[in-house]
Amino acid sequence: MEHDEEKRKAEAPAPGDADEAALDPAQALAACREELAAETERRLYILAESENLKKRLLKEKEEYFKYATENIVSELLPVLDNLELALVHGRGNAACKDLVMGVEMTRKVFLDILARHGVEEFGAAGEEFDPEHHEALGVEEAPDVSPDHVVRVMQKGYRLRGRLLRPAKVMVRQG
Repeated sequence: MEHDEEKRKAEAPAPGDADEAALDPAQALAACREELAAETERRLYILAESENLKKRLLKEKEEYFKYATENIVSELLPVLDNLELALVHGRGNAACKDLVMGVEMTRKVFLDILARHGVEEFGAAGEEFDPEHHEALGVEEAPDVSPDHVVRVMQKGYRLRGRLLRPAKVMVRQG
C-alpha cells in the first residue's frame, strides 16, 4: 500500500506545478487564437490573390476580343487601297463612269463595315505631321501649307479602337 501511495504522490503535481497546469489551458487558448488569426490571414490573402487573378484574366480576355480583328483588318487594308487606286484612275475617264460609281459604293460599304468594328482612317493634307501616326516618304515645297504639316497623302493610315494599324504615308512640308 505504501508503494501505491508513493506512486500517487509522484504523479500528483507539486504545489508550484499547480499554477503552471492552470496556465496551460490559457496558453493553449492563446496559441489556438494565434493559429486561427494566422490561418484567417492566409485565407484572406489567398482570396485576394484569387480575386486579382480573376480581374486580370477578365481584362486580358476583354483586350483579346477588343483587338482580335486586328490581323484580319490589317490584311484587308491593301484591298481598300486598291479600291482607292481604282477610283483615282477611273474618275477622269467618262467611259468608266458606272464602274467608278460601283467601286465608290463598294468602298463606302467596306469603310462602314470597318467603322462598325472600330476602324477609323486618318491622314489628310494639312494635318500636322506626327511621327507616331505618319510615315514621311519625303518633303515637298507647298507655300499654302504650314511647315511640318502634311502636303500630300500617299496612303491613308488606319487605327483600330485607337491603336495604330498602319501609319499614313505622307509627303511633308519642311519646316
